Amino acid sequence: MPNETRTVCFDAELNIEAYNFKGIMQKFPNHFHEYYVVGFIESGRRHLSCKNKEYTIETGDLILFNPSDNHTCEQIDGRTLDYRCINIQRDVMRKVALEITGRDYLPYFTEPVLFHNELVSSLRELHVMVMQEEKDFKKEELFLFIIEQLIAEYSDAVPAVAAQEPNTEIKTVCDFLENNYMKNITLNDLSALIGLNKYYLVHSFTKQKGISPYSYLETIRIGKAKKFLEQGIAPIDVALQTGFTDQSHFTNFFKKLIGLTPKQYMNIFIDGCRRKEDD
Repeated sequence: MPNETRTVCFDAELNIEAYNFKGIMQKFPNHFHEYYVVGFIESGRRHLSCKNKEYTIETGDLILFNPSDNHTCEQIDGRTLDYRCINIQRDVMRKVALEITGRDYLPYFTEPVLFHNELVSSLRELHVMVMQEEKDFKKEELFLFIIEQLIAEYSDAVPAVAAQEPNTEIKTVCDFLENNYMKNITLNDLSALIGLNKYYLVHSFTKQKGISPYSYLETIRIGKAKKFLEQGIAPIDVALQTGFTDQSHFTNFFKKLIGLTPKQYMNIFIDGCRRKEDD
């Protein structure tokens, strides 16, 4: 779209990414992230599906994804979206949670949508400070305040996620995909690995993980690709190192999940905060 802008910044002090999308119409397919996402709708409405539950989200609603929460979203009534979010890696969240609670653990947030939540104004203030590359320690205070409130009010007191763990066969498939993402993998390979027929494998995996085996593999590949791009490795080399058939396939899938092209994402870590137009 001619009026869309995608602005992304990496804050080296807080060690978080901040995204600001304006005027976008993009549909994001079923996927997950290996990090926490805390975001909010500034303008527009979206249909969100997260962990097999459906939501309509709009201005003032706060979105809260744990690592591995599968989700998909798309616009409603042809309206564009203005959206801001911060992405928090597991190790950063673990460190902050330890500072706040005195416990070494990863919090698990129980609700993906907090409707008309009062923390949105604080999150917006933090987001603007990150985008403007401000150095005042007020930025860190705000970040700690937001995470403290989220942990206190919206996380499990004890992170008991064991009940959500997949069975042994599906965990074996996940481990295999995570360790062999750069290879050409077939359903026959996965079927032989756990001794289940292909239909049952796909059905059981999707039911337990909320995402198909192939989508799981592609999401793992994108997560690995981000780390390579952050090191300044050229997109064409990253495509080859992460198992994509060619750079075009890699670029298309990367933008579907991340909202940026690989080159745009790589430039964040070279040039800092920048407005990203399609290239």
